[in-house]
Amino acid sequence: MATALRHGPIEASSLHVCVDMQVLFANGSPWQVPWFEKTLPRIEMIVGAHTATTIFTRFLPPNRPADAVAMWRRYYERWRCVTLERIDPGMIEIAPELAGYSPPAETIDKTVYSPWTEGRLDALLSRRPATTLIITGAETDVCVLATVLGAVDRGFRTIIASDAICSSADETHDALLKLYSTRFSEQIELATSADILANWTGRE
Repeated sequence: MATALRHGPIEASSLHVCVDMQVLFANGSPWQVPWFEKTLPRIEMIVGAHTATTIFTRFLPPNRPADAVAMWRRYYERWRCVTLERIDPGMIEIAPELAGYSPPAETIDKTVYSPWTEGRLDALLSRRPATTLIITGAETDVCVLATVLGAVDRGFRTIIASDAICSSADETHDALLKLYSTRFSEQIELATSADILANWTGRE
């Protein structure tokens, strides 16, 4: 697995996108993600060092399956137990270890895997001068994947904190790390959270 920052130091204006680190994916949830809790301290290190340049995303299920469209309606028929009419409202919130950083960290909501589809992330980034995005969060092979590919398509230098992403499936987590570091080796860099912090200039 590649860990070197081949394109050099991380500029001060870079932004950290923390994907869906919500109670909804913590232990005890129907959607619990193994390694969620072990990933949290590394993410908190990055958020704590660069709070004002962090953006949290939240994945929001519909109130009920009938409120979803097309195949999403079928999906939530399967996962009715996590619709908003069934779950504790607190489950959609950012994990308590991270929630206190917002504000100044910003939060955007989305109803699909990608934070780009509904335009909220693009709108927020249009107000920021960043050319680099650091990505952490859950899940490696679903919402993190969608976030990363959107960043690549938009031409951002894209750095994934390899030890600060997690999935509910180890096999596809490992496969995605290999994919990121091979097929996307010119556009995606993998680095540990410690390497990212050591190379990100202009710490708060």
